Amino acid sequence: MHASRLSRRAVLAGTAAAAALATVPPLQGRAHAAGVTAATPSYRWRNAVIGGTGFITGVLFHPAVRGLAYARTDIGGAYRWDERAARWTPLTDHLGWDDWNLLGVESLAVDPAHPDRLYLALGTYAQAWAGNGAVLRSEDRGATWTRTDLTVKLGGNEDGRGAGERLLVDPRDSGTLWLGTRHDGLLKSSDRGATWAVASGFPATASASGQGVTFLAAVGRAVYAGWGDGDGTATAVNLYRTTDGTTWEPVPGQPTGTSAKVPIRAAHDRHTRELYVTYADAPGPNGQSAGSVHKLATATDRWTDVTPVQPGGSDTFGYGGVDVDARRAGTVVVSTNNRWADGDTVFRSTDGGRTWASLKDVAVFDVSETPFLDWGEDRPKFGWWIQALALDPYDSKHLVYGTGATLYGTRDLRRWAPRIRGLEETAVRRLISPPAGEAHLISGVGDIGVMYHERLTASPSRGMATNPVFGSATGLAQAAAKPAYVVRAGWGDHGNGAYSHDGGRTWAPFTAQPDIAKNAPGPIATSADGGTLLWSFVHWDGTKYAAHRSTDNGATWSEVSSFPKGATPVADPADPTLFYAYDTDTGTLHASTDSGRSFTARAGGLPSGDDQFQLAAAPGRSGDLWLSVKWNGLYRSTDGGVTFAKVASCWASYTLGFGKAADGADYPAVYQVGSTETITAVYRSDDAAGTWVRINDDAHQWGWIGEVITGDPRVYGRVYLGTNGRGIQYGEPV
Repeated sequence: MHASRLSRRAVLAGTAAAAALATVPPLQGRAHAAGVTAATPSYRWRNAVIGGTGFITGVLFHPAVRGLAYARTDIGGAYRWDERAARWTPLTDHLGWDDWNLLGVESLAVDPAHPDRLYLALGTYAQAWAGNGAVLRSEDRGATWTRTDLTVKLGGNEDGRGAGERLLVDPRDSGTLWLGTRHDGLLKSSDRGATWAVASGFPATASASGQGVTFLAAVGRAVYAGWGDGDGTATAVNLYRTTDGTTWEPVPGQPTGTSAKVPIRAAHDRHTRELYVTYADAPGPNGQSAGSVHKLATATDRWTDVTPVQPGGSDTFGYGGVDVDARRAGTVVVSTNNRWADGDTVFRSTDGGRTWASLKDVAVFDVSETPFLDWGEDRPKFGWWIQALALDPYDSKHLVYGTGATLYGTRDLRRWAPRIRGLEETAVRRLISPPAGEAHLISGVGDIGVMYHERLTASPSRGMATNPVFGSATGLAQAAAKPAYVVRAGWGDHGNGAYSHDGGRTWAPFTAQPDIAKNAPGPIATSADGGTLLWSFVHWDGTKYAAHRSTDNGATWSEVSSFPKGATPVADPADPTLFYAYDTDTGTLHASTDSGRSFTARAGGLPSGDDQFQLAAAPGRSGDLWLSVKWNGLYRSTDGGVTFAKVASCWASYTLGFGKAADGADYPAVYQVGSTETITAVYRSDDAAGTWVRINDDAHQWGWIGEVITGDPRVYGRVYLGTNGRGIQYGEPV
């Protein structure tokens, strides 16, 4: 996948949504709304399998327990590896709507002396609009948690998120923990993470815009701290240490210069008493063009440059991950990062860095379990954004590394396959559950476009939708009366729009596209009969443009000047001449009765000012519209938007969809993410929003889930839910 496409991840999978969420008022203290039923059905929740699809920022094998490992992600929480089941178990799904900012994991730590103890430092964004971070601590490997809220912000999805680990159990005292922050210096806890204070004696000055502490590493009884705010000059300091837990000093003789400006990661070889450090000229994962690898003989403070390959010319990159073999002295692995010319790789040395071999040169990959990773020979197979790299301390040939899309593993240093079962990090943007056909689900997601799910329990066999390949989907729609016809929009490699005549199995690009579609693809709709397309255009920076219309399957397009700019077009599911759009700037519903040629205003005076408001049309009915306006509630129109009435049974609604009606019911099941009481949760109504039942539970909340929800039109009770980092969740009654 291309660097330009991946660089949008922070926007598409977090920042834009997070900025909007920053305005959400507190959910506590709300009165219970009328209409909530007392009984709550039991639901089973699972991931619709894709396999990874997000940036794995850290992997840590436990040094004292064979087969135990943990992984962290930038927006999707933390996981524990189950060796017997060969899959990952999510550990942070209990974090709910109010805690959406804690799904980004800044760092994790284990206690070598107490195998069941696990610590997480959580916080996705360090921006002013984001909440403060938190530390979770567990005595049972993440099955249950105790939480401490911090007074500082962490940045699990900020630049530098692949560095670390920034959290460390002191090697001299299991009751003492250290936490490196980006903008608030070094923190210390003397009660196993229950309380935190600024560590006295740490000499580096925190910066409001810098990287701060990039890693903490135990070397015998000493602790080393990487510092990412140096300027690379001969007097800059990027590595400190303490031998008594109180006094910190710069490590003498440390490397300087552009290629050693930012220390990324470190690993200690206890056999040779050497500390290996990877460096780059920027924190990454993007923007690195120079880097190096150095080792420090900790007994003598002698440094040696052991860089495998020097970046230069068009082959620019930094160095990222590093780990040592706990069983073999002098055996070390390091990874390149942001290397687009020659492709990233992992280097391995068995002689302390004197000579290196590139594991990519002999690598054989099997991605059959996650076919979306097979992008052809013109795309890097070894992966990109390689900063998480870990060697099993009990198996010298068991090596794993994270990328921007998955986690690869090998048991023989040659044959590689995704080691990703159970780990799903997709940021989901669009979902369709077709009324007929092979697939019960088609998804549009961040970074990997559109997928056709033949089964929910296996990664789609066709992988990403091709012709064109999308980096991220912005629109996905199906003709209500002609479900074989599906259209999609997004950031593509050969055009930003495509259509399918076989229900989403195969695709072809639109013959033409409006000029604005090149830089601002947005949501798209198709009339009930598939004869008319309406495509709206919104740049990723929020700029809105006029919508365009096509009646020849995307061969020609004409501007619709009366369509509210940037609005999401919604087709009437029963009448192909009707379209709707909600103008969030003015709080006005607009409608077209001439197949999208022109739009006129209907109901006005509705909530305004938030582009995340959502309009939905009930299936099989003409003019039956539902408007979710976040904490302003839920509105319904049964006359095509001429009038709206507020729904009294809930006080907040963020996203809404429909599924198969309950036995004996004459209206589709309605699903929503909203609030009928003091919490935001997932609800179902079988009586057209007269009453609601909560269908998720406190263990299944997944942070921010306000983007998309839809029921299955063929299976009563089944619902598909999009998350911002925990993939596609689907629930079924049990």
